[in-house]
Parts: sequence; structure tokens; C-alpha cells
Amino acid sequence: MANENTSPSNDDKNIATITHLGGTVFCFVPALIVWILKKDDSEYIADQAKEALNFQITVLLAYFVSWILVWILIGFAFLGIIWLANIVLCIVAAISTSKGETYRYPFTLRLIN
Repeated sequence: MANENTSPSNDDKNIATITHLGGTVFCFVPALIVWILKKDDSEYIADQAKEALNFQITVLLAYFVSWILVWILIGFAFLGIIWLANIVLCIVAAISTSKGETYRYPFTLRLIN
């Protein structure tokens, strides 16, 4: 998290923004790469990459459960809802981080601490 006294640099904000947007297309991979490579460089990037990674893992688990539920037909609806929620929440996170704010995804399992 960014300290209240200092705001993240423009580079940090850009990396965090791209990390969140990358999840819409590449799932957890961008967040994992950024977290591994940049977690020691910036506390803000580490926090946001970890948040994006946790969210994308949660989305992946939700997709898995939905594919199981496809057998009783309700899974098809869940697949669409999860896809849309992923797109919308990643865009909201990207907008938030582009302003230098710390974003927390709702309904996210915090597996990486």
C-alpha cells in the first residue's frame, strides 16, 4: 500500500494499471509476473499485483465451479456473469490505480498474503 504521505510514481501507477487490465485477457499470468519481478521494488506495485493475482485466482476457481455446474445447465449463466464481472472489475481497478489509489476487489479470496 502506498503511504499516505507519498503517492506512487507514474511508473508504479502505470504498471499497476496494466497488471489489472492484463487479467481481462491473460488471466492470472500478468499479475503473477509483475508480483514476482516487482514485489521488492515498490510496495504499491507489490500490493496491487498481489490483489490482482488473488482476484484472478478467485475468478479461475469460479470458472472451474461453473464448468462443473454446466451439467445442470445453471453453469452457463454463471460463466457469463463471471466473465462480465471480471471485465468490469478489472476496468474499475485499472481506473483506480491510474489515479494512484489502492484498489480492493470485492468477493476475492485472499490466498496470497
